Amino acid sequence: MSGFRQVVARPFGFPYEGPIVPARTALLVIDLQVDFLSPEGYFARKGYDPGRLRAILPTVNALVGAARRAGCAIVHTRQGYRADGADLTPYEQWRRARSGMAGTRALMRGQPGFDLVPELDVAPADIIVDKTANGAFTHTDLDHILRARGISHLMLAGCTTDVCVHTTQREAVDRNYQCLLVEDACASGDDFAHRAAIHMTQVEDGIFGVVAPAAAVIAALAP
Repeated sequence: MSGFRQVVARPFGFPYEGPIVPARTALLVIDLQVDFLSPEGYFARKGYDPGRLRAILPTVNALVGAARRAGCAIVHTRQGYRADGADLTPYEQWRRARSGMAGTRALMRGQPGFDLVPELDVAPADIIVDKTANGAFTHTDLDHILRARGISHLMLAGCTTDVCVHTTQREAVDRNYQCLLVEDACASGDDFAHRAAIHMTQVEDGIFGVVAPAAAVIAALAP
């Protein structure tokens, strides 16, 4: 399939070298899990409005559909500790207690809150990477998966923009992936932090990548 275009992005087009090549491109959908998006989940118990995160689901699904039809790899990540808690360090246990999570099963693998929300478009061929850290490359096989498929370009969506999405983006840039942050397909509980992450992506002429709305990505992926 041919006829794909370069994504109109800021501060320069994505990819910088010309039209998008789906076989070399992956869409990373970060942590759209029940514990973050549910009114009863971890994020809500921390005092944030999960409605901000739920609001991006239609845009994310439209983006996923366009990327999948074009032939891009779709990777979903899920954040949570091992079910037996063996990977919880004393500092992480202290932080859980400080945030009111002591004794709960929030952000633990195998629990309902760890699952991706049912409204999210997930296909059997999509790749799911489970992580413990904020960044999706830390202590996971994500880098190996991407390089095994010849992927060098990443588009990022999901939550939260300022924490897991941006951390993953920074990790990716340090591994020499070209990155595009889809600004209306990611969200945060803090609007200032969301806007700051978008701004930081573009500083120093795109030091952490480029930014574009989902509509621009979908248009570029339409042959």
